[in-house]
Amino acid sequence: MRTTTKAVVAALTVAGVAAALVPSWAHGPTRQKVRESIEINVPQAKVWAAIGNFQDMSWLAPVTKTEGEKGNEVGATRKLTLQGGATVDEELYKYEPDMLSYSYRITAVDVKVLPVTNYSSTLTVSPAPDGKSKVEWAGAFYRGFPNNDPPPELSDEAAVKAVSGLYKAGLEGLKKKLESGS
Repeated sequence: MRTTTKAVVAALTVAGVAAALVPSWAHGPTRQKVRESIEINVPQAKVWAAIGNFQDMSWLAPVTKTEGEKGNEVGATRKLTLQGGATVDEELYKYEPDMLSYSYRITAVDVKVLPVTNYSSTLTVSPAPDGKSKVEWAGAFYRGFPNNDPPPELSDEAAVKAVSGLYKAGLEGLKKKLESGS
């Protein structure tokens, strides 16, 4: 019995030393998250009227056309056509008009257009002081290159920068549009 214990200890020691000598391999990309918000000087109902229809993304400047099916039903789809002709396909997976919120995922996009994969996002309107509204746009995604050593344009940093830039520009454009009354 004593010999068996020594043999096990010796085997574990050798295995531990061997593991320490073998280089560690990276496990690939990690899920990235972006959350942007803005306060808009209009009531929640007016903000929700502008963004609450999944089939209408006209409030987002790069979008030139939205085509879709099934309205605001869970499972509804839309195809966004962007300036320059690129398209983004999306699917609604949660719609809560009583909470002024909906969630969707991208089902197809060229990573040259938006350097992400497995993207999901939520838009929410909530109250802010003095009758204002707060709009929050939150997303989670992986970078556009699924393996180790991504090219710079498909890296975690590029994905976060692209999504954050889209959210900020979209929210600022929405604020300008709603506060100017146009």
